Amino acid sequence: MPEPFDALATDLARFQAAHVPGYARLCHARGLDARAFSRAGDAPAVPTDAFKLSRVAAFAEGEARATFRTSGTTLGARGTHEMRDPTTYDEAALAFGRWALASDLEPGHATPVLVLAPSPDGAPDSSLSHMLGLFVDRFGEPASARGQSYFVEGDVLDVASLDERVARALLEDLPVMLLGTSFAFVHLLDALGEAPFRLPSGSRVMQTGGFKGRSREVEASALRRDLAAAFDVSERRIVGEYGMTELSSQFYEGTLRSPSAPIGVYVEPPWARVVPVDPETLMPVATGEVGIARIEDLMNVDSAFAVLAADRVRRVPGGFELLGRAPGAPPRGCSIAIDEMLAS
Repeated sequence: MPEPFDALATDLARFQAAHVPGYARLCHARGLDARAFSRAGDAPAVPTDAFKLSRVAAFAEGEARATFRTSGTTLGARGTHEMRDPTTYDEAALAFGRWALASDLEPGHATPVLVLAPSPDGAPDSSLSHMLGLFVDRFGEPASARGQSYFVEGDVLDVASLDERVARALLEDLPVMLLGTSFAFVHLLDALGEAPFRLPSGSRVMQTGGFKGRSREVEASALRRDLAAAFDVSERRIVGEYGMTELSSQFYEGTLRSPSAPIGVYVEPPWARVVPVDPETLMPVATGEVGIARIEDLMNVDSAFAVLAADRVRRVPGGFELLGRAPGAPPRGCSIAIDEMLAS
């Protein structure tokens, strides 16, 4: 980037303090003057739950060209992330998605991109469906030769059509990019049973999301092992993705990029940082210690450049580990920040 991360981050924080009322209140409650910020860590972070309780946007209502909403019902509301211009989101998602999933594919390669999630038309307010739609259009086959790309409609997983698409790719010796949520992959494995479902050589799998609100969970390493066995691919070709509606950037395991990248370690793009912080003081913890995730995302231009999630994370060599959600009520530091944003 032409400017240092901290310079861009503090510019964004000053802009948002001037144009996002809730963020201005948060800074005021902390006794902070955004004009004095000199590094990213000086700026307070906005808890993800604030997106459920108030509008976090630097522009007038009605100007959004894209509006994404969370799927959960925590606090009786869905989090909403409005974007005045989704171009920044799109270009960032494509750039780092290509880095993590498609760097070894030739431009214009006829790669079938198959999605175990609703299409963008079927879920227009899902940021995940929006991103996967970008991958179908930009990483996959030309539209004229594409065939079916999405295999979830509502709550129905179309296993028969997916089987047909994979069988065709095997005949044509085309590696596929199979993208989906962890929950959809669990249902696919259940449907397959002991039946073989080998993917073509060179295929790769991206799985994302947890099991929030679901009655059944599968431990991450067990799911990876089962997917590798079912698809006849190396576990290193199953790439985890971490993202959320309140962000404009995503994080990936680097296992497809590098044979030495450890499984379970997520990598940031150069325009984002994940900082583990103490759940009460919100101050950074030492490398190797567990904290909740403060995520600094320079692509969040018109909302909150720094977001505070309840996910437990730990910095390790090469990136960060995800250790699950903080149990119980929102961490105390998050609750205080929400109160400060909503205070009149």
